[in-house]
Amino acid sequence: MKTLWAPWRMSYILGQAGTRQGCIFDFPAAITHDKRQLLLYKDELCEVLLNRFPYANGHLLIAPARHVADITGLSNTEANALMAILKESIIILRRHLRPDGFNSGLNLGAAAGAGQADHLHFHVVPRWQEDHNFMTVTAEIRSIPEHIDNTFDQLLPDFQALARQGTENRRQRTEDRGHKKE
Repeated sequence: MKTLWAPWRMSYILGQAGTRQGCIFDFPAAITHDKRQLLLYKDELCEVLLNRFPYANGHLLIAPARHVADITGLSNTEANALMAILKESIIILRRHLRPDGFNSGLNLGAAAGAGQADHLHFHVVPRWQEDHNFMTVTAEIRSIPEHIDNTFDQLLPDFQALARQGTENRRQRTEDRGHKKE
């Protein structure tokens, strides 16, 4: 018999969703990443976290930085930023994890299955051919092949590069509007 080792699941079993109180998506503005909270990326409009209780290796949560419950409450700028970071996140996951496909979507409201119903967020779940093995089907067990901390360490450099690129793009847009900073 083989043993599956997933020590990070103990907080889920004990009913402790994580180390944070309140909304898991509310971070101070100055924080751009935080390994303890699995925050890979944050800018003024959106943020990307690894799901603490993943369906598959690399399962991401993408949320607006502003606390908003419904997609209709987003500004066009926020909606566009979320789609852009969703696209970039899939590119990064493809580069590092090489999945065969993705499930991506959002659950709006508790009735739709949203675990954090008061803060809109997308799920991005990498998928591999035949990852619906017997354990998932018969025992409701998911096998995650890599420790979540290792996945974080693998993905973080690309998200940091994305953050640097975003900062440079914002600086360039400001200069293009004639507001050049000395």
